[in-house]
Amino acid sequence: MKNILVPIGSTETAQNTLQYAIDFASDINANVFVFRAYKAKSKAGTMINVDAIIERETNLYLRTMVNAVDTKNVTVKLISARGGVLESVEAIDEELGVDLIIVNTKSNSIKEEIFLGATAGSLVKKTNIAVLTVPPSYQYKTITNVLLAFKSGIVRSKTALFPLQAIAKQFSPEVNMLLVKTPNHNDSDLVLDKDLENLKTSLTITENATTFQGVLEHFKTYEPDLLCVFRRKRGFFTKLWEKNTVLKQEFHTSRPLLILKGE
Repeated sequence: MKNILVPIGSTETAQNTLQYAIDFASDINANVFVFRAYKAKSKAGTMINVDAIIERETNLYLRTMVNAVDTKNVTVKLISARGGVLESVEAIDEELGVDLIIVNTKSNSIKEEIFLGATAGSLVKKTNIAVLTVPPSYQYKTITNVLLAFKSGIVRSKTALFPLQAIAKQFSPEVNMLLVKTPNHNDSDLVLDKDLENLKTSLTITENATTFQGVLEHFKTYEPDLLCVFRRKRGFFTKLWEKNTVLKQEFHTSRPLLILKGE
């Protein structure tokens, strides 16, 4: 894992998210690209280039944010892009190769009932890059305990596990796996992919209506530093990813959430 992209919003928690990303990058020897998108149009009939002004203001905001944190030994680079967040992220990924996106759960939302804001939610829903969401004010600490929750041990994407494998290689955490048997499961779902087997510290099999309910039932047992799930084409979490905003009543966690992009 070499390149981490950190989209910066306008919330007061943006600095905390950036510091988390830098602390994490320092431990795994990765680069951090701090990113902010902007939209503007030049005004007709005037010599003022609004785009240029907003670009300068965006870069100033990013520099101010970086100057406010401890960059440690991490290479931190600034990226400002004209356009929407999603198309900009796709362009950055195509040019640089992004291994992980780290974003605040709320993005630009200040509503207390929101767990996953529109920006974070759209990145989960519409990109093929793994996303690590960080709760507001959560302070980074070395990852020693991971809870990976899923409803099928089949992993069809060859790259889906790369971020978790990199974390396991660097930190050697316990990787406790929770396989949730939901209604209409297949016996083949109970067989773990060989890459999951290689990561596994322990395996618990439970029966619940949804994967989320399984997580709720077993979360306190493990008290993980990191909760990890897949974004698949079916299942409870897929229903969450259908929309950009996720309410706390639908799902929430007080720990960082790593969303792997499996098929």
